[in-house]
Amino acid sequence: MDSARQPPHLISFHRTELAQQLVQALQGRLLFSDAKSGLFLTAPRRTGKTTFLRFDLTPALEAAGALVVYVDLWENQDRDPAELILEAIGQAVQAQQGIIARTARKAGLAKVKIGGALEIDTSQLGSIQGLTLKEALRVLHELSGRPVALIVDEAQQALSSQAGEVAMMGLKSARDQLNTPSEIHLMLVMSGSDRDKLMRLTNTNSAPFYGSTVHPLPPLGIEFIQLVARRIEEERPGIKPVDIETLHRAFEAFGHRPQRFMDALGAVLNPMAVLAGRFEGALMEVAKQQAREEEARMASEYLSFSPLQQAVLWRLLDKGSLFKAYDADALAFYAAQVGRKVTAQQVQTALDALRALSPSPVWKSQRGDYAVDDLAMHRWYDARVAAGTWPPRPHPGPR
Repeated sequence: MDSARQPPHLISFHRTELAQQLVQALQGRLLFSDAKSGLFLTAPRRTGKTTFLRFDLTPALEAAGALVVYVDLWENQDRDPAELILEAIGQAVQAQQGIIARTARKAGLAKVKIGGALEIDTSQLGSIQGLTLKEALRVLHELSGRPVALIVDEAQQALSSQAGEVAMMGLKSARDQLNTPSEIHLMLVMSGSDRDKLMRLTNTNSAPFYGSTVHPLPPLGIEFIQLVARRIEEERPGIKPVDIETLHRAFEAFGHRPQRFMDALGAVLNPMAVLAGRFEGALMEVAKQQAREEEARMASEYLSFSPLQQAVLWRLLDKGSLFKAYDADALAFYAAQVGRKVTAQQVQTALDALRALSPSPVWKSQRGDYAVDDLAMHRWYDARVAAGTWPPRPHPGPR
């Protein structure tokens, strides 16, 4: 992976100081941090989380001497998360084993020992077939002679399969066996775009990383906007000075999503664009219009569901991680919304129907926990509740 280049659609902006602080936390060098037991970061989708992990945190870890393995569980949802994790580790092992494999075969060795203890058949060098996740990580550490940093992006997806949950338990076991109070050989970074889902890895006695803290990744802020403003002034000196405050408010209106912000900025700065005033004001209007369209889309989607499906989704939005699908309070809530008695089986049918949609508005873990899949829907719900406009109502038709 090329850790030196950012995606071409974004201005190159690095959060070097934040990355270095997180590296120190992962190394156990910060007194008031539990990151050496695992760093859990959450940020909404498209706000720069993956870019930070790949182009800021990864280079900082590599500069500190770590061998970084990155895997995105969202990238290929057709495959089991456990397979993706093991494949990423396997590819890193294979890259390290090349020299050892050639040397062992030239010497006619049938087996070699890794770290003086784990014995591997030389016919299996170049693969991790037959190794547990814990053994593969230990082999990777021993072969490289470096601490290993495993970054699992959208880690909550692991909970969507039994094998994925077992893999998370395997990572926890590997961490406990590879690390000592004085030496960190395995650093784990788990990220997620939904805090409630990611917390399911940490917030119950049966969770793989029970007791760990989920931290919000700070969104891009004023420093990013100041850089954008400088670039605009360099390319378009005729529109100096750029109104940084309005630019920043527009960025916030875009939900701190840099790609959407930059796309809209490119449109209003296009020489062919016809503007009635300054580009900053036009950019703010684009942000407001996109927000209105997103709200209208979610309202239309919500209203397309059956009354019971709406009630179940409403309950999910309201309760979040405390959602219980079939308890007495939930059944009474559904009944109040639809005007009739509701059974647990009817609720299950409604949940199954919601999950069968593509894209599905409802996420389900392997253990049967449910959550609203799109974090934007949570923000939409909270905003409407605060404004006193919940629930959405159909527009009356023409008379």
